[in-house]
Amino acid sequence: MTLSRIQQPLLYLLLILASLAILFPLLYTLSSAFMSSAESAAYPPRLLPSGLHFANFVQVFQTIPVARFIGNSFVVATAIMLGQLMTASLAAYAFAFLRFPGKALLFSLFLSTMMIPWEVTMIPNYLTVRSWHWVDTYQGLIVPFIASAFGTFLLRQYFLQLPKELFEAAKMDGCGHLRIFSRLVLPLSAPALATLAVYSFLTNWSNYLWPLLITNKESMRTVQIGIGMLQFEEVTAWNVVMAGIVVLLLPSLLLLIIGLKPLVRGITAGALKG
Repeated sequence: MTLSRIQQPLLYLLLILASLAILFPLLYTLSSAFMSSAESAAYPPRLLPSGLHFANFVQVFQTIPVARFIGNSFVVATAIMLGQLMTASLAAYAFAFLRFPGKALLFSLFLSTMMIPWEVTMIPNYLTVRSWHWVDTYQGLIVPFIASAFGTFLLRQYFLQLPKELFEAAKMDGCGHLRIFSRLVLPLSAPALATLAVYSFLTNWSNYLWPLLITNKESMRTVQIGIGMLQFEEVTAWNVVMAGIVVLLLPSLLLLIIGLKPLVRGITAGALKG
């Protein structure tokens, strides 16, 4: 069924308006980042600045150690991403291809952990990290997130779609599980691995509560806490806060742009049969 000449422009107009509504917070943040202090505090709020006040960005770099915060977040998010790729892919391979007693029950229990709110496990994790003297350390920020039930489920479902004939031929040639995993499963699962990598990195880049809980030194803070450090009890310059948000969002936006195609391809892989 084709759209009429009137319906198609209306559909495009509706999609444009919906896109603007979704992008409005980001566009307003970018606009406020270039406002003066008086303009950012004006009521009713201004939508556009009278000029480009780049001094806001200079003030951000003078107020907080931006490079240090971005470096900490990059190290933590990258380490968690690599850890989840390793643990999730190994666990997914075991649940997909190995046979052992109680596999279905164990996988069900594994998935049930996704239903437990993070706030329930936060205090036990904090007590464990503190007893190991990992407060204000990279391992305290990284280790609690190394395993991912969601990542295991995602990769297992993808592994199950791979052609079984390849694995049967590999076993006939004398390949063991380790060789099948490294030479067949991982190369064929690149879209799913890329999906998990982008999702894991962006999720942990945006993590706020856990770094706030276990870091006390400014040198160990991450970008999300750095944004909060731009707000003061006496007065808050929202134009400077918005400039800080723009600066600290740039790395994650660049990664999203680079990884958007693999992310979509991995999510939609196997959705259609043909």
